[in-house]
Amino acid sequence: MKPDIVQVLGRRVLTFFVHAVGVFALALEAARALPGLAQRPVRQVFYRQIYFTGVQALFVVAAIGLVLGLAIITQVASLAGRTTDLTGRILVWVVVRELGPLFAAIIVIARSGTAVAAELGSMKVSGEVGYLRAMGIPATRYLVMPRIAGLTTSLLALLFFFQGTAVLGGLALSSLLFDLPFRSQLDNLATALSFYDLSISLLKGLIFGLVIAAAACYHGLRVRRSITEVPQAATRAVIEALILVVVINGFITVASFL
Repeated sequence: MKPDIVQVLGRRVLTFFVHAVGVFALALEAARALPGLAQRPVRQVFYRQIYFTGVQALFVVAAIGLVLGLAIITQVASLAGRTTDLTGRILVWVVVRELGPLFAAIIVIARSGTAVAAELGSMKVSGEVGYLRAMGIPATRYLVMPRIAGLTTSLLALLFFFQGTAVLGGLALSSLLFDLPFRSQLDNLATALSFYDLSISLLKGLIFGLVIAAAACYHGLRVRRSITEVPQAATRAVIEALILVVVINGFITVASFL
């Protein structure tokens, strides 16, 4: 007899919530282990994670930011006119508060979330995690915490880099290609942008980074003995990180406008 669709959905939802609790618990455990960054081997893992997640993603982030900023600015100008202050407001609402954090999170999930999950899964299969534990080295301090800290720091940096590229690059390209007034649009943007908007963006970036990194580490460490489990763990990490990011983004957005 085939299982009821309600039962299947119920099990999947329950599994997702169980994994979500595990992800947040791992993030909290990693936060408690932050003093471990004082140790040189842990810092080296932290620096490598920043280089891979942050530095190597700059070109991709810049390219996407330029295209997105140009598309938004030209569409706003075609609908609302070239001299209106609506351009600045829409850039703040769309790029700074919404698309900036989301696009930065998606890029990090695609590049680094899968890589971290696959790396830890492979280490689990090869027995490296067991060797560390046998030597008395906590996996959370050496493997998880520096990756979560490095990925979160990189996401925050990429977030503001993406926003700056999308806004300033989009304004510059639109002024060159479509003869839109760069200075007036920049003034409108400065008038519309507030510290509260930047705070919301910073909060989203911080939470997104923690969730993405913790989900990748959580599913990577859940791999058991088979190498075939590694791509499955990476896929689960990506899917659950995306769902959590979208849900959290919705809650923060709604709460910020209340």
